[in-house]
Amino acid sequence: MSAAFVPGASRWERWGRAVRRIARKRMIVALLMGFSSGLPLLLTSTLLQAWLTRRGYSLGLIGLVALVGLPYSFKFLWAPFLDRYQIGPLGRRRGWLLVTQLLLVAGIAAVGLVGPRYGFVPIVAAGFAVCFFSASQDTVIDAYRRESLAEDEQAFGASLYVNGYRVAMLVASGGGLILSHFVGFRTTYLVMAAGMGAGILTTLWADEPPARDPGRGWRALVLEPLRSYFAQEDALLVLLFVVIYKVGDLTASNMTIPFYLRLGYSRETIGMVVKLFGYWAIVAGGVFGGLASLRLGLYRALFWFGLLQACATASYAWLTVTGPSVGWLAAVISLENLSLGMSTAAFVGFLAVMTDRRFTATQFALLTSLMAVPRVLLSSPAGYLAGAVGWAPFFLICGALAVPGLVLLRRFRTWLERRGSGSGTGAIEAAATAEGGS
Repeated sequence: MSAAFVPGASRWERWGRAVRRIARKRMIVALLMGFSSGLPLLLTSTLLQAWLTRRGYSLGLIGLVALVGLPYSFKFLWAPFLDRYQIGPLGRRRGWLLVTQLLLVAGIAAVGLVGPRYGFVPIVAAGFAVCFFSASQDTVIDAYRRESLAEDEQAFGASLYVNGYRVAMLVASGGGLILSHFVGFRTTYLVMAAGMGAGILTTLWADEPPARDPGRGWRALVLEPLRSYFAQEDALLVLLFVVIYKVGDLTASNMTIPFYLRLGYSRETIGMVVKLFGYWAIVAGGVFGGLASLRLGLYRALFWFGLLQACATASYAWLTVTGPSVGWLAAVISLENLSLGMSTAAFVGFLAVMTDRRFTATQFALLTSLMAVPRVLLSSPAGYLAGAVGWAPFFLICGALAVPGLVLLRRFRTWLERRGSGSGTGAIEAAATAEGGS
């Protein structure tokens, strides 16, 4: 029996063993792969919107940039192909990782080299290519992490992956905005393309997980996971809930960068306050949200954190009254990011409850693809809405968009409380005390 589970082992011994487990190679790989996965995302949204705003593009066109993220909504369509075939000598997972990462380097550099000076369509096409390769990389990384980590290591690995992802988003958005002020957007994109080298080195350093037979034909790869999911209670309504639960804050976030710039905030202020300062609020919100979900239960966490997120989204309207005040900006951003971290923690817990352990990878691909629908499709007309009604009504409307999701959530209360009770406690207990070989 592992010393971590010996009744006489002290709390400090158990936590010491947990910390040593985090430092092992496959855990470090999970952290670094999170960075590689998170870097491209905001390069095709936040940073690209700032560049187009700087060049004087209309709010309608800037809002339509969200459509370049369509591959994140449809990655489940080609996920079986990545699961079935191997490319190159590195193995099925590392081979596809290396290919997608090299293509990401080329795609991110192409965005910088093309730029808005060649027109709207070329830069959007380059951004779409980046999103396609990024969504493919995410699919492979999710599969790699599940196959390379033992069951009792999944909680640690997922936590490290998410932290690496957030660091990369901070680098791409806050760091990118600050860097663009000094060297311009073109050079910034070339620097970010070089940053993908961290992912390439990680892929070469990582070990290929044990090979497994992915099955033959569409029944094994697609039909069985889908049949298992749709056999659940309220399966279709759950898919609708996944789409609409966060539609309000995602619609609002699609236009926040043009909003800050048109209010008169400088790019340095946005980079420092919105991205760097706000980063710690979202980390704190995620930690608190995860702990509070265990205390409140999944249903109440989803409801109250979703309601708080709606109020935080609506609070952006207050900035139209205060004008470019750094203090008020920091306050609104702190509230929004804190509530975002809390609601996201509960939402990810909900997705975990809805997946079958036999088909977790495929079902997660389906659900996370649907999560991207509000960010990509439903939020794409946001610029036209903001231009038509004005900034203050726009953010109040975005706050109100959370109401349908909260109403639908009530239908799931009975079975969600039954299925979600205690689901997180065991995972945290195992993550805190697990012991295993490297």
